[in-house]
Amino acid sequence: MTSEPSHPEYGQDDMAHQLPRTSIVERIPWLVDKCRGKRVIHVGFADAGFRVEQSRAGRWLHGHLDDVAAELVGIDADPDGVAAAIDSGFEAYLTDCTDVRAISALDVEPADVVVAGEIIEHLGSPGPFLEAMLALCKPDGELIVTTPNAYGLVNVVASMTRRVEVNHPDHVVMFTWRTLTQLMRANGWAPVGAATYVPVVRDRGDRSRLEATAVRIVLGIEKLLGRVGRPFSSDGLIVVARPVSPDSP
Repeated sequence: MTSEPSHPEYGQDDMAHQLPRTSIVERIPWLVDKCRGKRVIHVGFADAGFRVEQSRAGRWLHGHLDDVAAELVGIDADPDGVAAAIDSGFEAYLTDCTDVRAISALDVEPADVVVAGEIIEHLGSPGPFLEAMLALCKPDGELIVTTPNAYGLVNVVASMTRRVEVNHPDHVVMFTWRTLTQLMRANGWAPVGAATYVPVVRDRGDRSRLEATAVRIVLGIEKLLGRVGRPFSSDGLIVVARPVSPDSP
């Protein structure tokens, strides 16, 4: 007597996954519009290591969300960032965002929108992180994850032309649309939407100006591809998800 296999067998046809139809957006304006007039919890808001630079460039997302949200709460594991936010009058909490018990112990009112902007790629435990986010979101609320896109053309071109990888010094994982949505499903979320975005590049130094010009050319190609229906070549990825109802089959 043979037993049923514990895991399905896959073939080559199972390796191809249809990408959703979507478009390229501007990340900060898009997030601002999604959060307008709502209760928002922004996880990883402090932008450790780049907070000063982002603030000077007018691209600190938390500040933009504060302009439009009905209520805004920040949660981060960066002591200096949280302390600075509290000193500036923000409601902010210091905790490990991958610890389900620690997040639940905060006992903050759940939000209409939980924004996890550019944080999941920094985490060695992205699954527990997504599970912890359930405690922060209303049953009919949304989690918005933004993260670098492993499909992005910048690293493809950089690896071919200069044998370099372009990445934040603290990144430990990269996602595609398929891998991120699968991870969400495995941790209590139902993906309901997606978009992509092209990051902003700023000049810094002679060498960086030359490199920035090359990167801008590649990003221009990404925008062009987005206009002809190929947005997943962009270097930024957005996935929107809702909590799975306990009554769901």
